[in-house]
Amino acid sequence: MESIALLIAATLNAGTLLAIAALGLLINERSGIVNLGAEGMMLVAAIAGFATAVHTGSDWLGFAAGMGAGALLAAAFGVLVIWLNTNQYAAGLALSLFGGGFSAFVGISYTQAKLGPRPNFAVPGLADIPFIGPALFRQHPLVYGAIALALLLGWFLYRSRAGLVLRAVGESPESAHALGYPVRRIRLAAVMTGGALCGLAGAYVSVVYTPLWVEGMIAGKGWIALALTTFATWRPARVLLGAYLFGGVTMLQFHLQGQGVEIASQFLSMLPYLATIAVLVLISSNANFIRANMPASLGKPFFPGA
Repeated sequence: MESIALLIAATLNAGTLLAIAALGLLINERSGIVNLGAEGMMLVAAIAGFATAVHTGSDWLGFAAGMGAGALLAAAFGVLVIWLNTNQYAAGLALSLFGGGFSAFVGISYTQAKLGPRPNFAVPGLADIPFIGPALFRQHPLVYGAIALALLLGWFLYRSRAGLVLRAVGESPESAHALGYPVRRIRLAAVMTGGALCGLAGAYVSVVYTPLWVEGMIAGKGWIALALTTFATWRPARVLLGAYLFGGVTMLQFHLQGQGVEIASQFLSMLPYLATIAVLVLISSNANFIRANMPASLGKPFFPGA
C-alpha cells in the first residue's frame, strides 16, 4: 500500500508539469494559433527558473522568471505569425530548436549548481491520514494550483464573456473582426499567456521536479503536452485527466524497476511516447469527432481587411 501511495503521489507530480503546459497550449489553440515551440520555451524557462532560484534562493522568483522567459519567447513567436503571417508550424519548430540550443549554451555554467534545501509540503491534518495523506496531501502547492487552473480555465472558456470572445476568434476571426474585436491583439494575449504557462511548467521541472539543470532535461515533455491538447479535444478538464494518465505511465517505469520487474529499461522509457502515439491514433480514427471539437481556424492565418 505504501508503494502504491508513493506511485500516486509521483503521478500527480509528473502530471502537474504536463497539465500546466498543456493548458497553456490549449489557450493558444482556442485562439486559432498552433505553437509547436513548447519544448523550446520550456527549456529556456527551465534554465531561467533554475538560475534565478540558485541566485536568489527563492523558488517562487524562479517560477516568475520561467513565466517571463516563456512569455517573452511566445511574444516573439506571436509577432512572427500574427503580424508578419509566417507559417505557424515552421515558426514553432524554429522556436523549439532555438530554445534547445540557447538553453544549452546559457546553462553550461549551471550544470554543477545546486539549489538549497528543498522544503517539505504537507496539508495540516490531512497529510497524516494513512495512505491518503502520503498519496494526495504532501504535494507542492503548484500540484493543487494546476487543478484549480483547469477548473478556472473551464469556467473562463464556457461561462465568461472574454472566454466566448476568445473561442469566437478561434472559430472565425473574420466574423470577430467584423464585430469590432481586435483579433490580432487577442491572439497575441492568448499566445503570451500560453507561453507563460509553458514557462511555469519548465521552471517547475528544474526547480521542483528534478531539481537541477541538465541540458535537454525537458526530454520531450513539451511535445507530449502538445499532444495532450488533441487528446483532450481542447477541453481543460480532459487535459487534466490526460496529464495524470501520461504522468502515471511515466512513473510506472520507475515503480516497476523498483519492484524488480525484469523488463528492459529502454522499453520502459518508451512507454510515455508509445502511449501518446496510441492515444492519438485512437482519437484520430474518428475524424468527425476531432472536427466537431477543434477550433475551425486552428493553424490558419488571418489577414484583416482581406
